[in-house]
Amino acid sequence: MNIILLVFDSLRKDCIGCYGEPPWGKVSTPHLDALAEESLVFDAVYPESLPTLPTRRALYTGRRVYPFHNSDFRLKGDFVGAPGWGPIPEDQPTLAELLREAGYRTALVSDVYHQFKASKNYTRGFDQWMFLRGQETDPYRSGPLPPQEEIDRLLPPRLQNPGRVRFLQQCLMNMYGREHEEDYFAARVITEAARWLEENADADKFFLTVESFDPHEPWFAPEKYLRQYLPEGIPPQVVSVYGDTEQVGEELLRGTQACYSALVTFCDRWFGHLYEAMRTQGLLENTVLMVTTDHGHCVGDARFMGKRGYPSSRAVNDVPLMIRHPSGEEAGRRSGMLLQHTDMSAQVLEFAGVKPPEVFDGRAFWRAAASGGAPVRDHVTTAWGSAVTVVDGKWWFNGKIDGTGAFLYDMEADPLLTNNVAQQNLDESRRLLQLAIDDAGGPFPDYLLEICRRQADAPGCSDLAARK
Repeated sequence: MNIILLVFDSLRKDCIGCYGEPPWGKVSTPHLDALAEESLVFDAVYPESLPTLPTRRALYTGRRVYPFHNSDFRLKGDFVGAPGWGPIPEDQPTLAELLREAGYRTALVSDVYHQFKASKNYTRGFDQWMFLRGQETDPYRSGPLPPQEEIDRLLPPRLQNPGRVRFLQQCLMNMYGREHEEDYFAARVITEAARWLEENADADKFFLTVESFDPHEPWFAPEKYLRQYLPEGIPPQVVSVYGDTEQVGEELLRGTQACYSALVTFCDRWFGHLYEAMRTQGLLENTVLMVTTDHGHCVGDARFMGKRGYPSSRAVNDVPLMIRHPSGEEAGRRSGMLLQHTDMSAQVLEFAGVKPPEVFDGRAFWRAAASGGAPVRDHVTTAWGSAVTVVDGKWWFNGKIDGTGAFLYDMEADPLLTNNVAQQNLDESRRLLQLAIDDAGGPFPDYLLEICRRQADAPGCSDLAARK
């Protein structure tokens, strides 16, 4: 059986129609909605570690990255993105390596430029890998610099600072010559993935990983998609400010949400191209298709724009997963089983009939989800730096690893996570924190504890100190 794993970056779950709609209004995703009707759709999936690279390291290996031992990376040619932001450890085999050893032809098509920096090794195990250049601050072009008028059109002067201006300059330089829809990043990634399927039709079995950095910011989408969402007289805004939306203002926030929605719809349209390529090549009858993301992005939620692990939010931590089985098994059904990215790794291996390595943290789940069997997890722990989020289906706990600065939400009574009840539920807060400590499997590294000591409590948290 062939396997295609498609990972979008920063795709909000609530922006896919089959999951609902974001606070600012419905986003059109007809192709992903159609896939949901043919798939088992999972409603309670969470990252293992965040952000971009730690998530992929967990997905590519099936191994926990938290609590970030040997992960204080400070490598040349990169920036310190977060604990765990670095290469895959040499002693951890990747899915691609395991599947290639089992006779699979393996390939990676990606424009996630962080994977391809000189210090990284995310191509391990792929018979073919393709890096499509130019996303975000990938140093694809060095000039000429775009005129200030173009910067002002896309980013109002009151929001400009040296960092944001340099970011937008590089983004715009990288896009020189882009004239048609097919020239945009998601379209290029999907087109190359479809071409790989055609060129490798002779493979007995294959594992194709497709990584689309869209709909990650900057939120550039072709004009015809933007027109679907941008109210007349509202300017577009494509940069995430990573801060309080008061600095943006209501009008520009609406423009930002429109740009994000447009890029999601654009990604959906090109997902449809991949699905059609599978259909015309007869692959729907012998290929498992898994579609997910690494995390979401706040676009005005709780007056914040960006992504962060503390305080955590459903907009970032709650991710989609749809799995279409070629037999039609479980089509149109939903599962509330708690899962993480490492479990997706385990499921890929089970679909392929490959035994996981002796040390492996993911748990295959398809059979249990299909039969209504026992859950593979009773909770999940998601880490970002020195903060953890623990979800057990009823409770959402978020705090620092020393137990300070706690948030606790009753997900049944408060699904939008608006009322922190940590102080009123001390026993539950301590229980959930202990689950995170247990999942760490031992003491925390000193550098992570030092980050925790320096990190201020988030506004609105409880002064609960849950340490034993």
